[in-house]
Amino acid sequence: MSQGQLFVVGIGPGAANHLTFRAREAILASEVVIGYKTYLWLVRDLIRGKEVATSQMMEEVARAWRAVEVASEGRRVAVVSSGDPGIYGMAGLIYEVLSERDWRDDLAVEIVPGVSALNAAASLLGGPINHDFAVVSLSDLLTPWEAIARRLQAAAQADFVTVLYNPKSGRRTWQIEEARRILLEHRAPDTPVGIVTAAYRSNQRVVITDLEHMLQWEMDMLTTIIVGNSTTYFSGGRIITPRGYKRKYELGEQR
Repeated sequence: MSQGQLFVVGIGPGAANHLTFRAREAILASEVVIGYKTYLWLVRDLIRGKEVATSQMMEEVARAWRAVEVASEGRRVAVVSSGDPGIYGMAGLIYEVLSERDWRDDLAVEIVPGVSALNAAASLLGGPINHDFAVVSLSDLLTPWEAIARRLQAAAQADFVTVLYNPKSGRRTWQIEEARRILLEHRAPDTPVGIVTAAYRSNQRVVITDLEHMLQWEMDMLTTIIVGNSTTYFSGGRIITPRGYKRKYELGEQR
C-alpha cells in the first residue's frame, strides 16, 4: 500500500484572494476533502469532482478520525479549517487522534497554515495588535469557565491587548458580559475595542467602539473582538497600539 497523505489546511478568512498558494495546492492535490459545510462552501471551486465529506459544527472528532482512517488507506486527504488550523482549529485534534491510534509511518501529515481570524480582524481595524497580545476563546464547551476567567484576569492585569474568540452564541450570551466586567477591572471604559464579524466574507461587519459601549453591538460565533491595552488609541477612524518607537526614535518626517 502506498503511503497516505493528510493535509490539514487553513483556508484563511474565506475570501479566495486570502487563500495561500500552498493551501490551494494541497486541496487540488487531494482526492478526498473533509470539513464543516460552511468551510467547504468557501472553497467550492477547488473541490468540484472530488470525494467530499461534510459535517456539522461540534463534529470535529468524527471529522478527524475519518480523515486519519481514509488517509491511512493510502489516499490523499485534505481537512479544511477556517483561519489557521493551529489556532482553535483541526491541527491539534488531528495529532491527538494520531496519538490515540499509535501513529506510524503509513501516513504523512502536513499542516498548511492560513491567515487567522485575529490577523484578518486586525487588518480591518488598523494596527491593534502591534504589541504583545493574548488570545482567549470565551467558549466554555471544552474549557471550564473558571479557567477562562483566570486567563482573562491574567491578560487584563498584565496589560495585554486581548483578542476574544467565540464571544457569543444563541444559547451562550453571558460570557461576553463577564469578560467585559473582568477587563474593566484593569482597563479604562474608553479603551478602544474592535468588533469584526465574518472578516472578508460577503456579510462582513466592522465596528470600532470602546470597552464601555461594546455590548451595544451585534456579535456571534463568527465575531472576533480586539480589546486594546492601556496605550492603544484611536486615530483616523482606526485603532493603533504603539510598540514604543515614539519613545526611542523621532517619528517626524524622515528626509
